[in-house]
Amino acid sequence: MGAGAGADLQLEHRGGRVMAVTREALSVDLASESVRSLNQRLHEATAPQQVRVLNPSGKHSIAVGLDGAHEVEIDGHVGYYCAGMNQHAAVRIAGNCGVGVAENMMSGMVVVDGSASQSAGATARGGLLVIHGDASARCGISLKGAEIVVRGSVGHMSAFMAQKGCLLVCGDAGEALGDSLYEARLYVRGLVAGLGADCVEKEMDDIHMTAVHELLARAEITDIHPSEFRRYGSARRLYNFHVDNLGSY
Repeated sequence: MGAGAGADLQLEHRGGRVMAVTREALSVDLASESVRSLNQRLHEATAPQQVRVLNPSGKHSIAVGLDGAHEVEIDGHVGYYCAGMNQHAAVRIAGNCGVGVAENMMSGMVVVDGSASQSAGATARGGLLVIHGDASARCGISLKGAEIVVRGSVGHMSAFMAQKGCLLVCGDAGEALGDSLYEARLYVRGLVAGLGADCVEKEMDDIHMTAVHELLARAEITDIHPSEFRRYGSARRLYNFHVDNLGSY
């Protein structure tokens, strides 16, 4: 019913010895199988699965709520909330994605080979989201600990109310970057159209250079040097109410 399996030989440690084991590699065709069926298969799996998803055709909520070290490759464009609430899994999207990719991700890794719509990585608490194209408005909104790397540019209000984690942008950033920012770290290589309330440029020292270098390496971006980035963070003026800041709240 839309799924095929192939043998995948892997090495695992068992009883102090390295043994060759066979793990089934699934191929799921969403032209004939439902997204619900795919997700249920992954939710109920008792061991990590390797899955290639064919013909996603912009369908929503593919590979959501995964709680295992699965490897999921999606061959095409996806709709809303792909890989949302991800935990432990590695999901790669060979195309563009709709609103809320990797929304509320807890851990693991999500890679988008194309571009992302609004609210990429919204409220994400852990893990790494890599977007090799551009991201639209509100990328990293209310970020709570995850790390986001965008090879291209991001739209307006990115990192709005970002509390913790990191947003690294290799291209440009739209208006109101980091509006009402808390303690998230922002790095931008290109032009910033405008900073949001309480967001300011900060010094880029060796510690931050190292952090950027490590993030680029994890995102497999090797042709950009950390020295090309500028750092932004919270001025901490809005942490406590003050009447002089009334217009910024």
